[in-house]
Amino acid sequence: MSPKFKTTGSGRQRVLVIDDDKDVAYSFQRVLSEEPVQVAGCTSGEEGLKQLRKQPADLVLLDVRIGEENGLEILRQIRQEHPRQLVIVMTAHGTAQTAIEAMKHGAFDYVLKPFDVPELLALLRRALQTAASMEELTAASAGKKAEGDAGPVPGLIGTSASMQKIYKLVGQVARSDASVLLVGESGTGKELIARAIYANSPRAARPYVAINCAAIPDTLLESELFGHERGAFTGALTQRIGKFERADGGTIFLDEIGDMPLALQAKLLRILQNGEFQRLGGDQTLRTRVRVIAATNKDLAAMVKEKTFREDLFYRLNVVMIQLPPLRERGEDILPLADYFLQREGKDRRLRFSASAKKVLQFNRWPGNVRELENAVQRAVVCATSDTIEPGDLSSDLPSSGGTSAEGGDWWSELKTKAHGQDLLGAAEKMLVEKALQESGGNVQKAADVLGVTRAALRTRVQRHGLLKKLNQP
Repeated sequence: MSPKFKTTGSGRQRVLVIDDDKDVAYSFQRVLSEEPVQVAGCTSGEEGLKQLRKQPADLVLLDVRIGEENGLEILRQIRQEHPRQLVIVMTAHGTAQTAIEAMKHGAFDYVLKPFDVPELLALLRRALQTAASMEELTAASAGKKAEGDAGPVPGLIGTSASMQKIYKLVGQVARSDASVLLVGESGTGKELIARAIYANSPRAARPYVAINCAAIPDTLLESELFGHERGAFTGALTQRIGKFERADGGTIFLDEIGDMPLALQAKLLRILQNGEFQRLGGDQTLRTRVRVIAATNKDLAAMVKEKTFREDLFYRLNVVMIQLPPLRERGEDILPLADYFLQREGKDRRLRFSASAKKVLQFNRWPGNVRELENAVQRAVVCATSDTIEPGDLSSDLPSSGGTSAEGGDWWSELKTKAHGQDLLGAAEKMLVEKALQESGGNVQKAADVLGVTRAALRTRVQRHGLLKKLNQP
């Protein structure tokens, strides 16, 4: 196979296979036949390095043994010349030391020959998605920005005053290595802000690793973060390099940090204090230079009081806190965000929102925030039967027009009737509190979470409006 990529097929990702067996490149071409990629092959490490200098690849698949050449030495040269290059190492000799050396030299992952095709395809897709994200971040950090301002990150849309303040803060904190704590409801874009900080930081040329602490079982999270030694637990047949070790010199994003078990919090605290950690089952102290960005939708201060989150870790993480507003508090950003998602999902289709659809978008409270809005637009693109998006295309759960409630009643008229021409704002507050208590079954904490206020603040409003009978708790 020729080492050159075809010039046709713009937008297709490039995969370069470096293996002295020509059939391997052909095998990958077949595995990826249904993916939007181009596959090229080189039969020597030197040839592969020349190819990368002429035309970069999104992903490199590198054999450990390429004739007389040492694949790990080729990996070292690739990483030296192209620090952001994603490389998956292939080997027919799956020794622990080979895996460790590959990961220490910056490999994205390694696979054993013969390949398990479903697992291989899943890995390739994950690597290509990571490459696409890194490409977006590279482009974002290239167009550098005014002093104190953050560079653009795809999907980070908003001109509201609250978002402008956040962009400014991102630009300020990006230049430092300080830990950052991102706080906000689910779906408000915390990971996008983390990526913006990374893209605008001096660490942008180094790895960015994201992990969701709530998505991994407690028994596996420690190994995922810090790695493990062979024999550390049943099934640990080889040594594993953890996320902190892989992200050395770069940035690690810990999403849903409030779900991290207390036992692991102590280990994380040690890394934040002095950069030291030990793999699970090991006694060797290792060091890593990682910038930590954490995110949560929980009240960590309250968890500290309840002794479910370490106070010392909270203060280590909370060097700089960035509070992300819910979408309902930045209404002027709803339509620009919706238009962005529509253009992205619609691709070549010339879709637009009807006037009534725009009203639905603007008046909906979007409890799922930006993520819910994105899903609604994706659904609309699929369901639309013309070039105009109508309210019914968005979701059957959304109100049919901007002036009606989810139950179909005219909330504005209802509100004015209840106010009797006096204290309209007070009547609106009472309606919202009543509705939240009704949906939560009288649970104060749940109602407070829906309204975006503290438990104490909600109780004050309950007493003010004479709604104590609505509570199912003292």
